[in-house]
Amino acid sequence: MYGNRRKFLKTGSLALAGSGAAFMFPMELLASMRKRVGANDRINVGLIGCNGMGFSDLSSMLKLNEIDVIGLCDVDENVLKKRTADLEKAGIKKPIWYKDYRKLLENKDIDVVIIGTPDHWHCLQLTDSLQAGKDVYCEKPIANSVQEANIMLDYVGASDRMVQIGQWQRSQPHFVDAIDFVHSGKLGEIRLAKAWAYQGWMKPVPVVPDSTAPAGVDYKMWLGPAPERAFNANRFHFNFRWFWDYAGGLMTDWGVHLIDYALYGMKAGTPKSVMALGGKFAYPDDASETPDTLQTVFEYDGFSLLWEHATGIDGGNYGRNHGIAFIGNMGTLVVDRNGWEVIPEEEFQGWGKDGIPKMEAISKDKGNASGLDLHTANFIEAVKSRDASKLNAPIKVGYDAALVSHMGNVAFKTGNRIYWDESKAEFKQTEANQYLMANYKNGWKLPMV
Repeated sequence: MYGNRRKFLKTGSLALAGSGAAFMFPMELLASMRKRVGANDRINVGLIGCNGMGFSDLSSMLKLNEIDVIGLCDVDENVLKKRTADLEKAGIKKPIWYKDYRKLLENKDIDVVIIGTPDHWHCLQLTDSLQAGKDVYCEKPIANSVQEANIMLDYVGASDRMVQIGQWQRSQPHFVDAIDFVHSGKLGEIRLAKAWAYQGWMKPVPVVPDSTAPAGVDYKMWLGPAPERAFNANRFHFNFRWFWDYAGGLMTDWGVHLIDYALYGMKAGTPKSVMALGGKFAYPDDASETPDTLQTVFEYDGFSLLWEHATGIDGGNYGRNHGIAFIGNMGTLVVDRNGWEVIPEEEFQGWGKDGIPKMEAISKDKGNASGLDLHTANFIEAVKSRDASKLNAPIKVGYDAALVSHMGNVAFKTGNRIYWDESKAEFKQTEANQYLMANYKNGWKLPMV
């Protein structure tokens, strides 16, 4: 069973999730599910960034009868053609195509925007969407820098729009149940929380020469505020994650999901200090920039939080190639996308004293619920009720996870243990603070409140 679980995790949960393929729903089946509703009850959606999780988010929303998609925006016309063909299988007529998201935002018939673009675009597209009066479902991480995250937090706080961040595990029932157990105190004092992602399926990103952009691709628009570079296939679509210009590697890709739950379980905010060690140890000569192996320690009062990631390795903690563990004096709770378990502490000296019975082992699987479907439905419910308190992953949830994840990357880049000044919202080491800032290029301007 253990071997089968590892095989499933490798081929299903990790290898596909980054691209959104793990959440793809058969469009033909979607056609049989959808029922027409009256025009006054429809919520019109526009999707910005159609290649990966963005389209998975849209497909999930389309399971709700009141959702209509009327606009698709992507810099790659080939993707627009593919997604339009997918929608036609569900009986959905061709939406309006856009290559410039600003034109989509001018469409007053669009009520809700899904942002599924690379990280370096999220800040501009979210803030512009709010200014256009749209409700927004934004993929994680919310930003590619702490400065952008601060701006986004302020913009959403000053707006009456509904904003949900795509950290869908916040809506997954077995994750919620696991955190309820952590908060019950039954694990005793928790001195260490671990989060990790071991991705054995990931192979080297081969070095390829620069080339011309494929036909139908507006590469200048794809770059947007990122530094000007010649087109390189390695930096386009899925693999953008491994280049600092556009993203933060596995720390912000998977770390945001898992560190979020570590923070949630520990009711924690920003750490006192951070240190990180790692590098390109698996594939030192491949094309990627971000570390393929990393250990990061976040210091809090009374406990530490440890993040680990590695490519080319499946052997994660507790026989799971991803997860979060809360290690308490009386037991350890481990949760991942397939379930959760409690491992009693054998050597705890308090068993039997003061009537404390030995903790029972617990093992629960994920069940049949789709966290993504519950998450998009939760967002639409908030849109209809105009009640932001109903959101399972409001901007603050996305902000906290992104902030801590980016702090880990800053520690890696500096090579030092760095200390956070909570009162100033910056590091005490001046040289570290340069890595908190966005650096927009090509005439794009950082939004200001």
